[in-house]
Amino acid sequence: MGRQSRSGSIAGRRLALIAALAIVGSACGGGSDKGGRAAEGAVRGGGFSLSIGEPEHLLPAATTDNNGQQVLSALFTGLVRYDPSTSEPRNAMAESMTSPDQQTWTIKIKPGWTFHNGEPVTAGSYVDAWNFAAYAPNGNGNASYFSKVEGYEDVQRSPPRAREMRGLAVVDETTFTVGLREPFSQFPLTLGFQAFYPMPKSGLADPKGFEQQPVGNGPYLMDGPWRHDEAITLKRFPAYKGLAASADAVRLRLYTNDETRLRDLQAGTLDIATSLPENELPAIKAEFGHRFVERDSSGFNYLGLPVYQPAFAKKELRQALSMAIDRPAIIKAIFNGSKQAAGSVVSPLVPGSRADACSACHFDPVKARALLAQAGGWSGPLQLWFAGGSRNDEHMEAIANQLRQNLGITDISFQTPEFAELLSSVKAHKVTGPFRLNWLMDYPSPQAYLEPLFTSGSSGNRPGYSNPRVDQLVADGNRAPSLEAGIKAYQAAEDIILDDMPVIPLWFGKTYAAHSKRVDHVVLDPLSLIRIEDVVVAG
Repeated sequence: MGRQSRSGSIAGRRLALIAALAIVGSACGGGSDKGGRAAEGAVRGGGFSLSIGEPEHLLPAATTDNNGQQVLSALFTGLVRYDPSTSEPRNAMAESMTSPDQQTWTIKIKPGWTFHNGEPVTAGSYVDAWNFAAYAPNGNGNASYFSKVEGYEDVQRSPPRAREMRGLAVVDETTFTVGLREPFSQFPLTLGFQAFYPMPKSGLADPKGFEQQPVGNGPYLMDGPWRHDEAITLKRFPAYKGLAASADAVRLRLYTNDETRLRDLQAGTLDIATSLPENELPAIKAEFGHRFVERDSSGFNYLGLPVYQPAFAKKELRQALSMAIDRPAIIKAIFNGSKQAAGSVVSPLVPGSRADACSACHFDPVKARALLAQAGGWSGPLQLWFAGGSRNDEHMEAIANQLRQNLGITDISFQTPEFAELLSSVKAHKVTGPFRLNWLMDYPSPQAYLEPLFTSGSSGNRPGYSNPRVDQLVADGNRAPSLEAGIKAYQAAEDIILDDMPVIPLWFGKTYAAHSKRVDHVVLDPLSLIRIEDVVVAG
């Protein structure tokens, strides 16, 4: 789970959030998803344009990129949504989600909802969609999100032993049950991710055709097919059962260049520009004033350390490398302050995150040299690996200079393959030195960072790190009796990870947008998506 980003540009509330998580715990009520809208459900009319990149997919089961996620967030309404200000999960299509043991879940959906084609949204719409997503021959990129469901292994075998997961069962038109392989207290939090969206029968019958003009259950519907590399147009769904979208129509313009988005916004031919060029952020902020929108993103940037290499086996060496890096200086000089120095491996957006959990993340060149000596020093060349052509050169050069200056490691070189090649080498344990990668959450839980990145054998565990105590504590958090109760175990696991330091936390990302005077109430949510239905056309 989670997403690896191609570059570093991705796109206090914690106590209140932890308390609020009880609403989707073992006895979730039927809250509303108002999302902080300026005029809740008020229809203002008009249309606006928003920049995104070309999506890879528009099928919920297959969509793993932010561009597709942005489109689907307007076309579908999930069981839960995340508050754009606090990350608080709120029931959306779910009426309730209950479990006596965090393992067997009963989910009731709100009655009377329909897809854009008039087909009722039923419990079967979810069960059928989830089975379609998980079935290996369908080749869906989000299949692994169902790995905790009983019977997932049977639909994933080659050849599969079954077409459906035995853990899913329809009770009635608005109720279904989910049996997990083991207790998982964070399960309700995952259900806002697009992999868990419902699907109409027409989409399941012809998924390739469906992608060109998806039929969802959300506030907007497709106004014509996907015009690849040009635009995707949406219009308000008049029969939507949730809060009505404010604008009548939305044109999602597909861009390949950040600078072009900005120039079109400045020229008045685009209303909302996302993915702004980082080197121009101070000027953009000055130009747009209150029409410049920023918030923390979930992006976690790190240097992975190949702990399978003998040279990186000692944690004192790994800690020395970390303490020799002056994160705030790099953020100020290269990123114009557009990042937040990382003192943990869990984003500040997530309940249970701690701003200063990592003692070895503080810049301390004197202690760094002492730790390096304790580890036996460093001899020979040091290679730093990162994706070429992704604007990482400047900050990686800065990191290299700091390691030269603060640790006396003079022979430092770069390996800069394309992103796909880098990721392939990392997965195959072929990298010979620290490698720079990024991780994005799919739902606001510490588990979304700790389990995929640091548990033994996980597909996202790039350094090859393994600590049985970490595995046990993450499992304890997963089995906790509630969302809130799992936090303590997750934090204990993170403490061990930060001491072992298989990765060097660098910084957490921020995400930005700017908009024209024609629109208002432009809000970025915790997944770095514009809340399209909330945008108000002002004139």
